[in-house]
Amino acid sequence: MPYPWHQPRPRVVVRADLVPAVSVMSTVALLGFAVAWLWSVLAPPVRMVIGNDGQPFPLVAESYHRADGMVIFILLGLAAGLVSGVAVWFLRERRGPVVMAAAVAGSALGGWLATALGTAWAEGRYPTPGEVQTLDIVEVAPRLESMWVLLAWPLTTALAYGVLAAWNSMDDLGRRLG
Repeated sequence: MPYPWHQPRPRVVVRADLVPAVSVMSTVALLGFAVAWLWSVLAPPVRMVIGNDGQPFPLVAESYHRADGMVIFILLGLAAGLVSGVAVWFLRERRGPVVMAAAVAGSALGGWLATALGTAWAEGRYPTPGEVQTLDIVEVAPRLESMWVLLAWPLTTALAYGVLAAWNSMDDLGRRLG
């Protein structure tokens, strides 16, 4: 005989959460457009000098701007991950692992969109110059030289949602109160 004060553990509801999970995933992924635009505006161009063979080479004092674009993208990804993780947590009736997985998948898709669109929009802001001479200094669009920057947004989303779930003391994460 079960104890009278013992309540059964709530089960994970997968089927009822699938449609909201798809909408969460697509909404979070749409934030990739905003992150891409912000990165294309905020990332500084890389100044290069044209060599004898006509190829651009980075200036010694200006080569740190290559890392600036990557750091700015990581910071934007961290901010977007924090915002999306907390915003998805506020969907009280749909809290759980299905919506969290959808938010992380949407964050990964949004990060991919941000890298693809951000570099394209940055190249539009800094077009390649027509005719250049040897030793001319040109500004080249910023690039993301490592695809590891994609991990900042989904990992921060999972961390923010996980911390909020761990902080909650209810077995059903407060779904019944919604």
